[in-house]
Amino acid sequence: MPEIKYKRILLKISGEALAGDLRRGLDFEIVNSVCRVVKQCADMGVQIGLVIGGGNFWRGVKDGADKMQRSHGDAMGMLATVMNAIAVADALEKHGVDARVLSAVEMNKFAEYFTRDTADHYLNEGKVVIFAAGTGNPYFSTDTGAVLRGVEIEADAILMAKNVDGIYSADPNTDPTAVKFDELTYDEVLARHLKATDTTAMTLAMDNHMTLVCFALKDPENIIRVVCGEKIGTIVKED
Repeated sequence: MPEIKYKRILLKISGEALAGDLRRGLDFEIVNSVCRVVKQCADMGVQIGLVIGGGNFWRGVKDGADKMQRSHGDAMGMLATVMNAIAVADALEKHGVDARVLSAVEMNKFAEYFTRDTADHYLNEGKVVIFAAGTGNPYFSTDTGAVLRGVEIEADAILMAKNVDGIYSADPNTDPTAVKFDELTYDEVLARHLKATDTTAMTLAMDNHMTLVCFALKDPENIIRVVCGEKIGTIVKED
């Protein structure tokens, strides 16, 4: 069994990544491929917290912009993350992984209410904990929610699995001269306005000395590679 570098992780997955080529909804081939890798990590003894974005159903800032009040749009985004959390928990259970959905907003018909101690208890029992509904507040992204939960559960690192294979100097989809970084500090990300996470999330990570690793979910095995310390994607940490 390979050596584990990060024994307790917060894994953030974008909702769009789970939609695949469908762009909306869920591509269950992708969901199941991710769940198989999460199971491998859990079988290795890694304690796993999950945050899943809601962009495959609704993005408050993008889909509701200029059409509805921001708090209402963000509330819909939080509900989208709950739908994704329930779907992934169901898929994990089918793969033999005990999973629990903890929501920042009370909705006891669908999920347990989040407390830090409940999450810690489940993680220590080897359950995968899926954190839903972001921070429970409007004007905060799921990236910020991921960093917040990672700090609260005292994760060894936050793994940002996205559609891009790291942090670039510019958008690699539109700028062929964009350069990928292997390692950055929080200050460098903030000073250069790099699109790693939103500013609030990066500042929260910096204030709490939380290591971030940004990499592509296209190959779900990358999750295991990062957990074992392989240098892929971009790592953001202190000097």
